[in-house]
Amino acid sequence: MSCTRRTFTALAAMALLAATAACGSDSDSGSDGSRSPTNSAGTTTVKLGVVPILDVAPVYLGQKKGFYEKHGLRLAMSTAQGGAAIVPAVVSGQSQFGFSNVMSLMIAQSNGVPVQAVVNGVNSTGKPGADFGAVVVKKGSPLKTAKDLEGKKVAVNTLKNINDTTVRESVRKAGGDPSEVHFVELAFDQMAAALAGGQIDAAQVVEPVLATVKEAGGRVIASNFTDTAPDLTVAMYFTSTTYAKNHPDIVEKFTAATKESLAYADRHPDEVRQILTTYTKISTATLDELILPRWPVTADRSSIEKLAQLGQSDGQFRQAPDLDALLP
Repeated sequence: MSCTRRTFTALAAMALLAATAACGSDSDSGSDGSRSPTNSAGTTTVKLGVVPILDVAPVYLGQKKGFYEKHGLRLAMSTAQGGAAIVPAVVSGQSQFGFSNVMSLMIAQSNGVPVQAVVNGVNSTGKPGADFGAVVVKKGSPLKTAKDLEGKKVAVNTLKNINDTTVRESVRKAGGDPSEVHFVELAFDQMAAALAGGQIDAAQVVEPVLATVKEAGGRVIASNFTDTAPDLTVAMYFTSTTYAKNHPDIVEKFTAATKESLAYADRHPDEVRQILTTYTKISTATLDELILPRWPVTADRSSIEKLAQLGQSDGQFRQAPDLDALLP
């Protein structure tokens, strides 16, 4: 299936889910997210959709440290290629919560998909050349700056998300024409091999793929997150608006436990590196080379507003997203 067709299918699925949610009942099944099972100890299991990257280390760490159990929750994690793929699962009730880049959430909302962010996910380091996400090229590539991406094939994990949006901003800032960049959709864990094999000219990667590419001699040519905003909120955890309305107690518990997990991860980088080995394929030698992001408990509203402006100018939205309704 082509990238264009995959994107169209995903958007069509989200629109269908929005219609289903709007017409659904308030029962404990279907579009409001089925009532999660509770065991004899009073612990409720909730399904959380994530992308298997460094960004989500805090929830894995929080689960291990017992933060979610303390709040009466147990996480059942499932993985997807990107936030755009997680949104339909949450809206349909297959998962109660999800992790998504904020651009995909804004696009979903602008298409009438009933999503609501509940707590921050991950932020840029704010340091150009030393961020956890970057545009990379392979060893020996003639590409030097983001302007050189004109006419080139650049991989992002999913189309119409924060990565292609921020890469366009890097190209603009370097004096190039972002409309000349050819974006292709590729899973993060396939990017290093595709780059080395010449199937793509550049890739927007995050850790731990960034460390893997650099270990093979690859170079960073742009820090797309920091080019967009100095303290960019990259992703957030979210639920459906119906689930939030029907299960405010579970949402409150999830939010409190996740904030605790974010704060702990920010203070314990060594434990973050170790937990990463439990859900990604990463060599021990690469662990020390990872650039960790920041995990503040509160999202940076101004950076999200900047993304909304870029999405508007790039024609990403059917109508402007309502940030007051979307953000916690």
